[in-house]
Amino acid sequence: MKQKSTRQPIWLPLAIAVAVVVGIFIGSRFTTNKPVAENDRKLNAILNLIAQDYVDTTNLQDLIELSIPEILSNLDPHTSYFSAEDLKAATDELNGSFSGIGISFVMVNDTIGVVEVIPGGPSEKVGILAGDKIVMIDDSTATGPKMTNGEVIKRLRGDKGSKVKLGIKRQNTTKMLTFTVTRGDIPVNTVDSYYMLDKNTGYIKINQFGRHTYDEFVTAMASLEDEGAKRYMIDLRGNGGGFMEMAVLMVNEFLPNNEPIVFTKGRYKRDDSEVWSDGNGSFQDAEVAVLIDEFSASASEIFAGALQDNDRGLIVGCRSFGKGLVQKEFILPDSSAIRLTTARYYTPSGRCIQKDYKEGMLNYEKELVDRYMNGELYSRDSMKIDKSQMFTTMHGRTVYGGGGIVPDLFVARDTSGITNYYVEVANAGLLQRYAFNYCNNNRAALNKLEDYHQFMSTAPSDDAITKDFADFAASNGIAPRWYYINLSQDVIATNLKALIARDIFGNQAFYPILNRNDKTVQAALKALNKHKAAFPITD
Repeated sequence: MKQKSTRQPIWLPLAIAVAVVVGIFIGSRFTTNKPVAENDRKLNAILNLIAQDYVDTTNLQDLIELSIPEILSNLDPHTSYFSAEDLKAATDELNGSFSGIGISFVMVNDTIGVVEVIPGGPSEKVGILAGDKIVMIDDSTATGPKMTNGEVIKRLRGDKGSKVKLGIKRQNTTKMLTFTVTRGDIPVNTVDSYYMLDKNTGYIKINQFGRHTYDEFVTAMASLEDEGAKRYMIDLRGNGGGFMEMAVLMVNEFLPNNEPIVFTKGRYKRDDSEVWSDGNGSFQDAEVAVLIDEFSASASEIFAGALQDNDRGLIVGCRSFGKGLVQKEFILPDSSAIRLTTARYYTPSGRCIQKDYKEGMLNYEKELVDRYMNGELYSRDSMKIDKSQMFTTMHGRTVYGGGGIVPDLFVARDTSGITNYYVEVANAGLLQRYAFNYCNNNRAALNKLEDYHQFMSTAPSDDAITKDFADFAASNGIAPRWYYINLSQDVIATNLKALIARDIFGNQAFYPILNRNDKTVQAALKALNKHKAAFPITD
């Protein structure tokens, strides 16, 4: 048998050499340990040697582009490099007004990880979820060192109405899932929905912290106040963050004058900062609960941590992600950029939000999976709490550091109705496809309805819509298993009606229906009732 060659690819030593050169280049720009001129001379000398004397013809620009991310990946999980094209795309996503498939992603170990699925966007409509990994794009492998941010964006974005087929790996199945996404305009609003949960409680769902989030938030709060809201539930589940300034402005609405909101500490004094409330907030006396989960990160954690440490709100749900590194953007001469970690975020009590990343990127990526496997999402006793990092809120309550925000009220992941049948049809995207077909087949009648309330009063019964869905799933290759279908009826029917309502009336109709069976929402509402006379919280 012929022995398999163990020789390295011919370009590997060169790429490593260029990576070192890039490191020198970065150091010359952002440190003062050596004279800049000396480092520039060394850089130019090495690049000239490669250009003139290397055995093969090389494209130095391509080598440098490949080497920069490799250098930065050895620093921390959130320092990153953006080509000029990548930078524009990333900026567009926070500013709104772009077309694509509607996800935010991060490259981890040469694999595309879906960080956020934009509500109402093309990917959510076919069933793609946060936490999914994209391993195939249009029948081509989408992993490996050549899959840069720019390459991913190039392959995922396209003309409105065009289609892209994605192969997805999901943690609850060993099978690769396939979804065909029709590219389209991405919703620009970051406040998905707001409505009255009961006569006193307003609910607001925020999907990220974009350029206009604060304006949207204040508009929603004022509208709910006009409807009689005296307390508020802010849902940040699945919110991966964005502009920290928006979170600070939102926190300020709830705090009296001269209360701490967030601190940053860096290697140098210039990167240290303190942000305090100015006393101009319009909702300083309002009760508030904040919903978080394992995908709530960065600005979401700043918002939740500031309210928790000031004893101004109940934090409800699961431990948040733990992203507390501050990036500063450095624009390079070719309009590319490095977002370099220069400081860490700290909550008012002194807790560092950032979870540990010293064991490498692979373990950092696996940490959320480990929470699932260790039972943290289902039992407070399994929650990772570092009791060596105890801190005290403004009114003397104990809170914990060590990464992420530990909720005041833990709510286990709701598994009622999540049978093998439900997982199979959900993974296949059949819930979304059924809702789309239902709307197309009943468009004339549905368009006559005034709002989702009227839809719910005229919608098929849970029995009827579940049976019809089971027939639809069977026609798409998933045989009915009535024992499990009956166990899942509530969750199937609720999701189908919410998806149909969203198709007709938008996101504003989706959450009022979906939240009727949401255990976290109900637990937060009950907790607000309990603490009605005890704000700020002191127990």
